[in-house]
Amino acid sequence: MARDVLQVAQGLMRRRKFSAAIRLLEGRNEIYEGNFDYYVLIATACLYVGDAGTASSYYQRAREIKLTDTTLLLGQAALFLRRGDTDRAIQYYLEILDNEPRNILAKKALEFIRTKGDYSTICRWVDSGRIEQFYPPVGVNPDKILGVILPVTACVLGFIVVMHIAGLRKPASEGTRADLSSFVLSAEESKNAQETDMTGGAYRFILSNREITESYGNAQRYFQSYRDNAAQIEINRLLNSNAVPSIKQKARLLMNYLSVPTFDTITDNPSYDDVVKDPELFMDCYVVWSGRISNAGIQGSSYRCDLLVGYETMEKVIGIVPLRFSTNPGIANDKPVKVLGRLTAENGKLCIEGHAVYQSVNDFLEKP
Repeated sequence: MARDVLQVAQGLMRRRKFSAAIRLLEGRNEIYEGNFDYYVLIATACLYVGDAGTASSYYQRAREIKLTDTTLLLGQAALFLRRGDTDRAIQYYLEILDNEPRNILAKKALEFIRTKGDYSTICRWVDSGRIEQFYPPVGVNPDKILGVILPVTACVLGFIVVMHIAGLRKPASEGTRADLSSFVLSAEESKNAQETDMTGGAYRFILSNREITESYGNAQRYFQSYRDNAAQIEINRLLNSNAVPSIKQKARLLMNYLSVPTFDTITDNPSYDDVVKDPELFMDCYVVWSGRISNAGIQGSSYRCDLLVGYETMEKVIGIVPLRFSTNPGIANDKPVKVLGRLTAENGKLCIEGHAVYQSVNDFLEKP
């Protein structure tokens, strides 16, 4: 049965061919004038390619026809979120929840705004592509399904055999990790992993085809081994390299599966010296650094201070890093402190987004 243009465009979007969907839809603009589904579809495709202005225009046309459609509201909320207008975004997400109280995407977006919704973080998420997790969903990519069934089956069977032979079991507290088989590189990506035209970009790392595929494979293996910091480093290497955009996009999506560690579960904890040598390589990694704080204060609803790294015994300051928490963590200024936080950047300067602190009741810092 022949499919109409909207169905074909939906198929292209599921396969993440947004530009092709836009070209197809733009050629039918007159035919679908006044069609709500057409406006929402092309607006969402424009949103995914980063054309926020055109997306906003088409969403507005759709809104003139229907006000309460969830996909429309998610798209408009995402536009406000991209611009850092969190107040407007919240209004739209709450409207979605009024209509669909169990809408997971709206709840996830509101939690992001509550915990990480400062302007600098939003800018970084837009730049890295992580913001796309709040865009209207376009469905599972069918190109990935057939290509992963056999490898997944083989991997599962092999894993069962190895576990049976070795008698190994993951601790129950760690749970099970997500299945990343849908993120495997295609044959084309593995063969042509390098960007062919590098004249228009600046790359921190110039990698060979083999180095790109190895780095991507390492990121997946580190993830499955619960070494999320090591996986993040490989992802950062790829995002700042000459890898083709499709591989970078898969690397960005992999970031969404990395977990926030605790003091007890963190692995591959980067040292301050390693980070300052190459900050871009360690962005979004979690660290546990100890020292003392200075210049503490409340700015709006957030707590900010400087962490004097290595100064817990008041003998030597290894480095000074701005530290921020969304709420006051109750750090005592006169005691050493151990901080768990995510490395990020603010105004081009390295800083830590704090998640947890530990302070000993004694004069010197002890292991929690």
